[in-house]
Amino acid sequence: LREGEEAGHSTNAMRLTPPPSTFAGAAARSLSAAALAALLSVSSITPSVPPAFGPAAAQAKELASGSGSRVNKDPISLLRLALPRVSKEARELQAGLEECQDNLARLNGQVASSALQKAKVAAGKSGAMLKSVPPAKAAEAQAALDTINAAMDEVGAKIAASRQGEALAATERALGAVTQLQEAMASGYAQPSPPKEFASLPYLKGRATVDLVLQPGKEHGQFDVEGKLYKQLEVKMVVDGYTSPITAGNFVDLVRRGFYNGMHIQRSDGFVVQTGDPSNELEGSGADAKKNGYVEGGKVRKIPLEVMVRGDKDPIYSATFDDDGRGGYAAAMPFNSYGALGMAREEYDPDSASSQWFWLLFDSDLTPAGKNLLDGRYACFGYTVDGARLLSDVKEGDIIASAKVSSGESNLVLPTAPALAVAAE
Repeated sequence: LREGEEAGHSTNAMRLTPPPSTFAGAAARSLSAAALAALLSVSSITPSVPPAFGPAAAQAKELASGSGSRVNKDPISLLRLALPRVSKEARELQAGLEECQDNLARLNGQVASSALQKAKVAAGKSGAMLKSVPPAKAAEAQAALDTINAAMDEVGAKIAASRQGEALAATERALGAVTQLQEAMASGYAQPSPPKEFASLPYLKGRATVDLVLQPGKEHGQFDVEGKLYKQLEVKMVVDGYTSPITAGNFVDLVRRGFYNGMHIQRSDGFVVQTGDPSNELEGSGADAKKNGYVEGGKVRKIPLEVMVRGDKDPIYSATFDDDGRGGYAAAMPFNSYGALGMAREEYDPDSASSQWFWLLFDSDLTPAGKNLLDGRYACFGYTVDGARLLSDVKEGDIIASAKVSSGESNLVLPTAPALAVAAE
């Protein structure tokens, strides 16, 4: 999305030629992207966000994105899948419990029971899982495993008693402990610094949580979400520095500076809700209306496009998946979830992002699997984990009353003075 309004542009200049089996798909994606761009009017000044035309699908929740007929839209599951250094056994445990959860929600107790048995088999490999945990986190990991086993026993008993609502609640407790177990494993990951050419930019090691409060604009009145009225909306977002350290770090840095406080929503079209452009701000906001982005040292701070293929160890910088010859590959952080966070940029300049970002209002009916034009073209740097559906009635002119880093600010790495001096030259 361009930092104001881009529409899923697909570049034709590939650095590598995709395998013959994927060439036709890449051509089709390029044509689809061009057609989509033609449907959207894009300002020559403001970068923008393309509408969501279908994140790739997943089999149950095992895959973050790719080809298939079912899409994993659960932000918590997607965040688990993006954690590094997680053992195969822990992934098997996650898959079994998520399959159980999915089938309990569908009132399919028999299949849920079968999935639960898979999870129990994986949980029996606790020794292998604990070997993947740093010593400092061993007690925490063991406590998580104890919680998982107790919760799974409860799930089995509730399914047998046909009390599927209670079984679902116990499954969710087990999955919460799975997150704790996997985060303990990920704590041992030695996250590399971004490339030296970006040393003047902040970056995030691990993750951070941002709490944001929205208030209606003068002409909006109250928020109306499925018939319920709200005077303000509160949403919680987790931003990920494992897969997009610079993008997430830039966002957390701007949040902690108060850059978005008092800023208005500048685009809301049913596909995305977007903000962050000070040059589009309404009078009296206090933002710098002369520059398109965050100004630092008299210049707009620009960050590179940062996307990551699932399974890679490092992000791709300054290039799309198509540029890298891997168009259509699964993204480590896919635009699958309602309220996914994306960084806006100019359509033809991958390294033009600064401060504009968007929530994607993902809908699998409007964005069918296999038609995604966002993954690998824009940085997805996090998910809305609480209050996402409240975004459905956010309109242009509504106000960000406050945005605060509620956890993980200590994971932000700020550039050193020498690096800033070099960047200014």
